Amino acid sequence: MSGGNSIFLQFPPAPSEGKITQFEQHGQLKYQTSESKQKNYPEVTISCENTRNAAQRENAKSAFLPHDETVWKRALHAWYEMGCTGVFEEIVNSQSEVPDWAGSLAKKTLTVLRLGNSLHGTLFPHLSVSIINTMQKLSKSPVRAFSWHPHTLKFAYALQDDSIKVHTSKSELVPILKHKLQKYVADLAWQPNSASVLAVACKSCILIWHVEPTSLATRPSTSSVQVLQQNNHAPVTCLSWDPSGKILLSSSPVDTAIMAWDVPMETCIPLRRVGGGGVSLLKWSPDGAKVFSSTPSHLFRVWETIRWTCEVWTKCTSRCKAACWSPKGDVLLFATENEPIIYSLSFATTTYDNKAVIGGSQSAVAVVDLSEVDTQTEDGSIVKVGGLVQNLVWDSTGERLAVLLHDSKGDMCRYVALFRTKTSPVLDITPCGLVYGPMGNIPHTISFQPNYDKGALLTVVWSNGELQYIPLYFIARNDVNLDYHQQVNPTTNGQILSPIRM
Repeated sequence: MSGGNSIFLQFPPAPSEGKITQFEQHGQLKYQTSESKQKNYPEVTISCENTRNAAQRENAKSAFLPHDETVWKRALHAWYEMGCTGVFEEIVNSQSEVPDWAGSLAKKTLTVLRLGNSLHGTLFPHLSVSIINTMQKLSKSPVRAFSWHPHTLKFAYALQDDSIKVHTSKSELVPILKHKLQKYVADLAWQPNSASVLAVACKSCILIWHVEPTSLATRPSTSSVQVLQQNNHAPVTCLSWDPSGKILLSSSPVDTAIMAWDVPMETCIPLRRVGGGGVSLLKWSPDGAKVFSSTPSHLFRVWETIRWTCEVWTKCTSRCKAACWSPKGDVLLFATENEPIIYSLSFATTTYDNKAVIGGSQSAVAVVDLSEVDTQTEDGSIVKVGGLVQNLVWDSTGERLAVLLHDSKGDMCRYVALFRTKTSPVLDITPCGLVYGPMGNIPHTISFQPNYDKGALLTVVWSNGELQYIPLYFIARNDVNLDYHQQVNPTTNGQILSPIRM
């Protein structure tokens, strides 16, 4: 696709400098120079004191050790914690304190150890990357992870110092969750059909917190925290509950297996397939019938959840960076790392004789071109919009899609691209507008509150630490301005990805 097909050429004009998106009404985004507050929603601004990045620590193990400890003493502590791998990780991350030959030898030895833990080490160089370096690249945001509760007005977020805060609508009390193993938090996931269970993906394990809604404690006790660990399954970077809340899936980019956890029993079953390296992204479909998993390579899988067989899509130009399911689980949208394009795959939704049918379409269809173009703002200024996808989120009605973008240099764009969507009778994605925050700020984290009763509620964490709620009030789809519609370029459809049943 070229810039001439960019959907941003069909967007409404961007607001003039200094205007903040307030809400959507009658199919249009409304802007003001000051932000309005949402009634019954907690006001959250994350203090800079709480955003000390993990890179500012020596490393996860040495944070608890005296600063005058030598690298060799820290390596000894690492031996007790994580064995040989921990020793060489400590040396690799302290190369300025050791001779060049020692640092080089430690890095090569660490690579060999990782090769022994993976069948695909020789094909996937990501296995030789330091775990801590991998975690440090996960986020430059004021928060490391954000998660809405699926049933009530409650959310949790992890700060860069790895503490977790929990906010609710009915209480000014904000529990703060801290644990000695809660290092390099990468993901949070509330258990469906539970008021209190929060899963936390950490460097060496998964922590299961029980945050009772009636508790008055601001620092819940760690005595009730469950610790889920599995050999060679670390760091844990992605979590996904099934919609019933009975199974928790976890993944690591250095482990080829997805772990399916029975949390009460603290046991797991590995789901492993050959090819692709580790697992970098997990998405359970809302209907519970399918699981999307991507690898750090050019392939991804879709699993059915009755017999746990899967189909594989290959020939992507790069790894899958972001993905999201439609509410019925019949459409998957995804984007790759180096293309400004959103692709779609359609899936069967029926089962026969208790036998799941994945039924993925034979090829992915390029449905949205996000190429960077020059456009005019309301006051006539020229601005660049478009880029590569950082994240995709689809609201629970299936009528709004929000896209976080970055440019070719990796710098985040100043806005969130918002689209109207429908999946029936065919997938249709049309522009809604660009969401802007306070002047000079960029969005880092986006999510929709599940089951918002007035349409959809988009939440954005901006670079200044402010959490903004943006209500999107829907109108009848027949009244949507059809001038803002992008025709799919037929030359982009076809055999770009092929499924292989396994």
